[in-house]
Amino acid sequence: MFAGLNACQLLDQLNAGQGFNPGENKSARNQCTASKPEFITYSLALDSTQGLSGFAADNTGAREISINGRDALQADIPTGGCAVAVGVGEHALALVLATMARASEDAQGCPNAQAFAEKVEPLLPAG
Repeated sequence: MFAGLNACQLLDQLNAGQGFNPGENKSARNQCTASKPEFITYSLALDSTQGLSGFAADNTGAREISINGRDALQADIPTGGCAVAVGVGEHALALVLATMARASEDAQGCPNAQAFAEKVEPLLPAG
């Protein structure tokens, strides 16, 4: 589904010139995390096994949204921040996580996650 797409390359491409640390993959999955000190951490996962229905089952209270016309879900992260899952076919999704550096700014997590998902979406394969 995501043949040739690398989460770290996408993250670094979208964050270029904005003061973010280089993306770092901390697992065997196609996911990556990059931080801008004192502001925000973005994580991007390209999941070719779980679709939006799986995300909804794992995230009670997920809300349906649209990212550039694609079906998507948004959920608060219990530890702070926000997750936006963008559908890429029935059994795949791109997951954007936004975690603010300060808990007092948590309300900005979802608007930032949505804005970042809108930048990621055009780079994703058709669903």
